[in-house]
Formats: sequence, C-alpha cells, structure tokens
Amino acid sequence: MRLCINIDHVATLRQARREEEPDPVLAAGICELAGADGIVCHLREDRRHIIDRDVRLLKETVKTKLDLEMAATDEMVKIACEIKPYMVTLVPEKRQELTTEGGLDLHAMEMKVSSAIDKLKAEGIKVSVFIEPQPESIDMALEVGSDMIEIHTGKYALIEVYDERILELDKISQTAKIAKELGLGVNAGHGLNYLNIITIANMLDIDEVSIGHSIIARAVFTGLHTAVKEMVEIIRRARQ
Repeated sequence: MRLCINIDHVATLRQARREEEPDPVLAAGICELAGADGIVCHLREDRRHIIDRDVRLLKETVKTKLDLEMAATDEMVKIACEIKPYMVTLVPEKRQELTTEGGLDLHAMEMKVSSAIDKLKAEGIKVSVFIEPQPESIDMALEVGSDMIEIHTGKYALIEVYDERILELDKISQTAKIAKELGLGVNAGHGLNYLNIITIANMLDIDEVSIGHSIIARAVFTGLHTAVKEMVEIIRRARQ
C-alpha cells in the first residue's frame, strides 16, 4: 500500500499569518525523504491554504508523484492542464466547509465531471474521483472515464458505535473489491490516523491511502520526518 501525504495543513498554518513559513514545498521534500510515496495538495477556489505558487513549485520539486485535488471547474482544469501533475483527484467543494465533507455526486455532475476528465486525460494526466463507499458510484466512475477512485473514509473515521463501524468498513471493503475487479485503481482517504489506518491497511484491494491532518498534527510534537516514518511503519506492519 502506498502512502501519500496531504500537505494542505502546513499551508493552513502559513496562511494564518500570510507569511512565508512554514513552506509546504519544503514539507513535501521532508515527507518524501521519510518514505512517503507521493504528495497530495488541494488547490481550492478560495485559496485558503494551498496557493498557485505552491502547486507550480511542487510540480518542479516532487520526486515521487504529485496528486492535485480540485473541483471540476474550468479554472482548475485549466491550471491542472498547464501544470500537469501526475494525477488529479476530483472532489466536491463548498466554500463554507472546513474540509471535504463527502464524495462527488456523479449522477448530478456527470456531464461536468466527464468533460473535465476528458480534458485532463488528453494532457496525459491520470484522474481519480472521490466517491462514497457504494457500488453504484463505481459504475458512474467508469461512465465518466475515471482511471481510479478514492473512497471517502471520513464516515468510518467518525463512527464510534462498533456495529455501525463494522458496517461502514464492509462498504469500504466491498467497494474496493468491485472497483479492482472492474480494472480501476483504488485509493482511500479522509479522517485516517495512526489508529484507524490499521484496518484500512489490511484491505488488500486498496492500493493507496492519502493522509494529511493527523500526520501534520503529530509533527507538531515529533517533527515531520518522524511523524511520516511512524505512519509508513504502521502501514508496513499491517500489510505483513
């Protein structure tokens, strides 16, 4: 299982003072040196954390692979086609949300998402769509031309009732299994931390996880290099 680090919250800290530190581009390099398999950043419409300068520099400096999370808007598609990250993950976006709250409604956004994917793939960019763990979303992901899916694990991360958590894990597992059988790459992310990652890491149909907030939060106390290495080791042990 590959581990990709979302560096948005390094930029969140920088933007709190509108200064130059901490630099998410430098953070990306530290994450790679600590064993990360890729870097993730979300360029939002309101530029609340990651800004255009970050994405352009990350494309020039990231040695593993760069995943740009973004909404399927004309502005973002144009930026992605110019920068050409390794992969784009299309996500829903609301101005008032603190973080992405759920998967794309591919039924409602089919034409918009399909058009964005066509333009991105024409530039040689791999495309993933962020979906809820449900089989019908897989069919839509195939219809719009996505190369892979990213399963939203946010609900799983928040559930405290054991039986409900098991049901959600089963949805995640079944969605990953079906998607893999149909030839899609399978990623997962949102709300994952040093404890709840273990069950997800045991799901062999999931190729990659994206983790940000918990690692950046831990880095405040341990340093970023150590925080990333600890997560790399947890995933490695879970896969043995």
